[in-house]
Amino acid sequence: MQALKIEEDIKKIVENFSKENFIFDLLLAYGISKATVTLTKKGNSNLAKNDNQIIIKKKLFFEAKETKNLHALIDNLINDEKTYTHNPRFIIVTDYKTLLAVDTKTKQTLDIEIKDLYKRYDFFLPWSGKEKYVAPEESIADRKAAEKMAKIYDEIVHVNPELTTNHNHALNVFLTRLLFCFFAEDTLIFEDNQFTKAIAENTNDNGSDLSAFIEQLFDALDIEDKSNLPTVFQAFPYVNGHLFSKKTLIPKLTANVRKLIIECGEQDWKEINPDIFGSMFQAVANADIRSGLGQHYTSVSNIMKVINPLFLDNLREEFEKADTENKLRKLLDRIYGLKIFDPACGSGNFLIIAYKQLRLLEMDIIEKIQEITGQHQLILSQIQLTQFYGIEIDDFACEIATLSLWLAEHQMNRKFKDKFGECRPTLPLKASGKIVCGNATRIDWEDVCPKFSTKELDLHEACEKVRWESMPLGLTYPDKKEEYEIYILGNPPYLGTSKQSGLQKSDKDCVFKDSKIKNYKKLDYISCWFYKATKFISSNNIGVAFVTTNSICQGEQVSILWENLFKSIKIDFSYKSFLWKNNAKNNAAVAVTIIGFSSKTRKYKKKIFSTYLANEVENINAYLIDANNIFIQQRNTTLSKFPEMIKGSALSDDGNLVYSIEQAKIFEKKYPNAIHLLKKYISNKDFMKSSCRYVLFIQEKDLELSNCIPEIKLRLEKCKEFRIKSTKEATRKKANSPHCFDEMKYKPLSAIIIPQTGSERRTYIPIGIIDKETIPSNSFRVIYYDSIWIFGVLSSYLHNLWVKIVSGRQKEDPQYSNTLSYNTFPFPDITDKQKQIIEMHVNNILEEREKYSDKTMAELYDPDKMPEGLRRAHHDLDLVIESCYRRKPFESDEKRLEYLFKMYEIMTDPSKSQDAIEQLSLL
Repeated sequence: MQALKIEEDIKKIVENFSKENFIFDLLLAYGISKATVTLTKKGNSNLAKNDNQIIIKKKLFFEAKETKNLHALIDNLINDEKTYTHNPRFIIVTDYKTLLAVDTKTKQTLDIEIKDLYKRYDFFLPWSGKEKYVAPEESIADRKAAEKMAKIYDEIVHVNPELTTNHNHALNVFLTRLLFCFFAEDTLIFEDNQFTKAIAENTNDNGSDLSAFIEQLFDALDIEDKSNLPTVFQAFPYVNGHLFSKKTLIPKLTANVRKLIIECGEQDWKEINPDIFGSMFQAVANADIRSGLGQHYTSVSNIMKVINPLFLDNLREEFEKADTENKLRKLLDRIYGLKIFDPACGSGNFLIIAYKQLRLLEMDIIEKIQEITGQHQLILSQIQLTQFYGIEIDDFACEIATLSLWLAEHQMNRKFKDKFGECRPTLPLKASGKIVCGNATRIDWEDVCPKFSTKELDLHEACEKVRWESMPLGLTYPDKKEEYEIYILGNPPYLGTSKQSGLQKSDKDCVFKDSKIKNYKKLDYISCWFYKATKFISSNNIGVAFVTTNSICQGEQVSILWENLFKSIKIDFSYKSFLWKNNAKNNAAVAVTIIGFSSKTRKYKKKIFSTYLANEVENINAYLIDANNIFIQQRNTTLSKFPEMIKGSALSDDGNLVYSIEQAKIFEKKYPNAIHLLKKYISNKDFMKSSCRYVLFIQEKDLELSNCIPEIKLRLEKCKEFRIKSTKEATRKKANSPHCFDEMKYKPLSAIIIPQTGSERRTYIPIGIIDKETIPSNSFRVIYYDSIWIFGVLSSYLHNLWVKIVSGRQKEDPQYSNTLSYNTFPFPDITDKQKQIIEMHVNNILEEREKYSDKTMAELYDPDKMPEGLRRAHHDLDLVIESCYRRKPFESDEKRLEYLFKMYEIMTDPSKSQDAIEQLSLL
């Protein structure tokens, strides 16, 4: 059932509200069977004890009551065991004005006026078989701890400025060890408050001996026999794990650093998530470096969006189905054989959360084994940090990732002990994850995370090996190999082509030089990870999921990259675009998607996720929609029978040929006989402000006149100087004729103008009409027209939807292109009568705009400010445009895009006829 259909049905329920039928209509809207609803309505299947209640097994506990305190009513129901007798998914109470509800599975609550219920249609989606995604809460304490560590970093750098360049590795190691000590004294690795107390009681207030004391303490933590050390150091345990084994430079520390260290120690680190160190890394790292590396700290809730569909949901499903000890132990064996690999791991957030989730699942499995067997024999955790692999280019992040995995292990050991009474000891530390400091585009990923393990040969095989290798050909016995189950995941650096450094462009050359991918230089930097991951996949045992900007799934990048990748992989799941936010200080909010993929032969239920939905689909193509794997190619001619579209005129003048309205008025007063040298001129910015300017339009016959006007002469000289310095050879050639436009596309005809740069937020593209005396700039795409019906097609919601999917992007905004957005748009042949109807609706839109002459075009097309009359005029046009495709209305954007892609596929296939399009229109 389509979510949008549910929303529409609930709107109708609210608009035609009936107390008697409300709950029954609501159930029907979510697809609960008519038979169930009818029986409940008649009372035949209602399990309630009074007339105010309705109960349906596993679905609903509903009570309607006129009361002044609905919250008290629902609180009583929530806390009453009888409410759960029939395991209702939702508990709902209402006075028919307000509705309160609780999702008994997710513990989410709803408090809403019934008239607004359609706005939260997502809340009851589980009735329709679609589970909601619930993001875990994040701790405020995490953010505070990161900010305090940032203050320590800033103070140390202030006192030791040379450490940021000459000895940055030493500073990184020092901070990492400091973090460990703060965590250790609050989590029973050390004694409670042991590190902070040692600093406070054994160092001078002025900090003069702080560096020496910490150096001795760090040395002591790597010594097993401390009998010869001062008493204060003897009290600390032996840490091992190579965390304190290497001697590094301790920075000069001041009284202020001492004060900050003690304050930081007073923070309760017990509940701090180790992934906070990613936030800390972002908070303390230089902003310019962070931007240059394309790093974005990732929150726990966002990481779960990656690991759940990649592998955790599958493991959890297997766990739910396992009903014998043997099946559960096989599942444990599978978990113990997993490898988790992040080839852009940063400070290890993805690895840490994956580790924690696997440990939690392991505990659930062990508990279920004990329930089934009736025995409480202890089964210790066998999940090892050595199952986790990473590559990271930044030294500090590598140190943090290694440390964070140790801390995560300790946290999970404590949880294990709380549940089962015993656990493996944390100290001395064992080997951590394999985190390699290096450039993931240059490293062979198999050297970091091997795909195969060679099994030990049994006696028969060993004898066979000896016999084989003694043969005269000198052959090597083919050792028996077992392929690991590996999941590659992460949030690699994005970086579009314009932001890539010379080294990063060289990285791309290194990755793609032997590939068959042409024009790879146009790809975003993250494409390196997609390509290398595709090459890494060798069987069905490997799955991949990366967070990425949607730019690699839009515009010309799609055909460049995905046409090659699809030869060996398929997309298993994806997310609709969303903002990648977190709790880090000054965090970067980036619009992203998540793409999961694997071998073409791997069986996987394909899903497209949105905020609350997970829709199963037949296929996910490179544009991340449910359609065949086709690629929208740039075209020089229109696919549909549209008039030609061209670019507007380019000036390349550094503003010297352009006059503001005020300047034009002054010019007219000074040179009334030369006013014909100015023509109206409009750019995208002018258009959105509902304004215009003027431009010098000097033809050959006017050269003598223009040279007689000092003001114009000076402007032309400046224009010439600017063009001479251009990097474009064609522009430099135009320097000798500065009175001419760099690219002259203007025709003395009326024109339809479409802004090149759109907005992701807008429902409709704001399109304009200009008279024959106005020159559009190259920030527009232009149609010199003889009929305005095409205005209606391009103004439609359907066309904007197409543009957002297939066009390239500048940041998050679609870039309208004649070759990719317009020429590719599939539109059926229509009759003259249909064109007349479209033109009528275009005129309605233009008339509505005229009513709001005090508003700018930007205000008129802001989805939050759009006048209702204009919105209605556009909606009426949409109905007409969509009826040109088929009689049946489209139920959702997904269905619109699916239809457009099918139509594009038919229209670009020479073997398909017009009959195929007509058949499509009947769907």
